Amino acid sequence: MHRNTATHHLFTYGTLQEKEVQLGVFSRLLGGYDDTLHGHRISDIKVAGLYPTLEPTHNPQDIIHGKVYVLTDDELKKADFYEGDAYERIEVGLLSGKKAWVYLAR
Repeated sequence: MHRNTATHHLFTYGTLQEKEVQLGVFSRLLGGYDDTLHGHRISDIKVAGLYPTLEPTHNPQDIIHGKVYVLTDDELKKADFYEGDAYERIEVGLLSGKKAWVYLAR
């Protein structure tokens, strides 16, 4: 049986960078790399009053430094479940030229 082994790049800027969260969500530590997202900034509004989110500004001067992790299909579904209904996943272009998913508040 052929197993789907597609990989996804996920740009993170918050709790998904924490080792305890990674172990809880993915049952492994993720080996990520640094990258930068332009045209976004950290919003003043926090999800549930606690968790950071990004907002698009379309200003190339606004940048977010974060980590990119490579996930399997199953792990991306686990990330969606972890982020829940408060966030939506969109695809963005990063400074490195790679495309990655990122979570924004709904």
